[in-house]
Amino acid sequence: MVEAGHEVRAVPGPRAALAALVVSGLPTDRFVFEGFLPRRGVERAERLGQLVAEPRTTVLFESPHRLAETLDELREVCGADRWVAVCRELTKLHEETWRGTLGDAATALGELRGEIVVVLGPAVATTAPDDDTIRRALDEALAAGRTRRDAVREVAARFAVARNDVYALATRRSDDASSGAAGRDG
Repeated sequence: MVEAGHEVRAVPGPRAALAALVVSGLPTDRFVFEGFLPRRGVERAERLGQLVAEPRTTVLFESPHRLAETLDELREVCGADRWVAVCRELTKLHEETWRGTLGDAATALGELRGEIVVVLGPAVATTAPDDDTIRRALDEALAAGRTRRDAVREVAARFAVARNDVYALATRRSDDASSGAAGRDG
């Protein structure tokens, strides 16, 4: 319906998440409801990282004052081309739905008030990152002050790869750095 240019509206009901899914114009055959993301920290990074490879449409709640930050973080981890719909005040007088890409969302949406539902389109199948990409991400996380454990967890979630594989790369990198330093000292 949305693709054909028709306005799609929801009939008032008990669930904003389902109403947002319907009006989003995104695939509805498989979806997941995440509710509110954790506010900060490793839990938030892990949850955002899981969305990178999520093959289902994802429905999130967000507060108006955190919306811009969340859309920016989603763009960083999921990419600017990922489709999103931001729905406000569903089934109410000032109902609005914005549809576009995460890259356009930050500039297109100003300050919003009211109840916000973010509907994130499913991930497009991509190839797994190579070891160099993972090492660079580990270096960035460690340079930002993360412990090795937190850096491994964050990078594994971000790229949707096994934590053990990322840990092996981090350990190898530490071992290589240690042996290089010992070789120079001896």
